Amino acid sequence: MTALLVGAVLALAALAFVLYPLFRDAPPAPLAAPPSPASAQARESASARAVAALREIEFDRETGKLSDSDYAALKAAYTGEALAALRVEDATLAATRDDEAEALIRAHRARGLACTSCGPRPEPDAIYCSQCGRYLAGACGSCGNPITEAGARYCGTCGTALAA
Repeated sequence: MTALLVGAVLALAALAFVLYPLFRDAPPAPLAAPPSPASAQARESASARAVAALREIEFDRETGKLSDSDYAALKAAYTGEALAALRVEDATLAATRDDEAEALIRAHRARGLACTSCGPRPEPDAIYCSQCGRYLAGACGSCGNPITEAGARYCGTCGTALAA
């Protein structure tokens, strides 16, 4: 009889423990919010979502969940979306590459020396113009002031030793 009484008390305690969250007034606070699928999709690019949709309908067709006519209609729609998204991404990437290339060209031209009569020289380390033989005025690497004397060893403004 004692075993039956202990068993009944344990059963009631377990039942109270299980049912307590259902009758409590305040909902429990979540421990950690899992990332929602919407936020994960927002981070994905449009082309990646369209390609994933194409893979999904291909899988559904192979497993028999999607008829061939529905597959053809969905494939045409998702292919159009994927191509449009890829074109937008390629245009953006190409514009970024063009901007980077122009910046590199401008930096190279700014670094290059120019002859007063012949213009910019293609030789980055030239001291004299390869066409007319004039001294190519450089600039001090420390202060940026122009060096106009041929054979100068020190900057006239800051006194920094110049590269030979």
